[in-house]
Amino acid sequence: MSDALRLILFDVDGTLFDSQGAIVDAMTAACTANGLEAPDRAAILSIVGLSLDHAVLRLMPELEAAARAALVEGYKDAYHQQRQRHGAAAGSPLFPGARELLTQLGRAPDLLLGVATGKSRRGLDALIAGHGLDHVFVTRQVADDHPSKPHPSMILTALAETGCAPENAVMIGDTTFDMEMAAAAGIAGIGVGWGYHPRDSLHRHARQVVDDFAALPAALDSLWKVGA
Repeated sequence: MSDALRLILFDVDGTLFDSQGAIVDAMTAACTANGLEAPDRAAILSIVGLSLDHAVLRLMPELEAAARAALVEGYKDAYHQQRQRHGAAAGSPLFPGARELLTQLGRAPDLLLGVATGKSRRGLDALIAGHGLDHVFVTRQVADDHPSKPHPSMILTALAETGCAPENAVMIGDTTFDMEMAAAAGIAGIGVGWGYHPRDSLHRHARQVVDDFAALPAALDSLWKVGA
């Protein structure tokens, strides 16, 4: 592929999709099933974006390895049951403006769209299919295949798959993990202020932080002069 192609990578939970209800409910159910007191909502949302085993370790570092493994499996089971009962799209709606932005960017011949997420491939594929976005993302990087964020493996693999140079790529996400991953991979990061980490925490590694999807085209334009 030509270096003129540009790659826009999106985080999933907290950036494109508002999955907080499903995540909190699944973690609470997993804790209850394992005889544990569930952390509060803020604590659970603080680890969104990490691969699940890393998230549980950070959330409950006092647990023995076997108990952490049981909690991970309990979370997977609870999340899967939610998806079976309600459908992936109902539990994780798109944030307002997300679909319109993806449609707008998808029309540009020099832009490629992808995702880099701490979700499993099964979970991501179900979510994308549930929202009818199957043909939007040319690269899908998931927790099954990589070390947890903020390790740069997801981004480096996406660059290799698409043939895009680091200077022609950007990571858009709502957590410090996303912005740190972008910095580690040598690409630009744009933070979003509507997600699960405090807006002010994103500034250290983000080139910019935006507060709604309507502001993203201008932010991208300032990086690349998109459409010029």
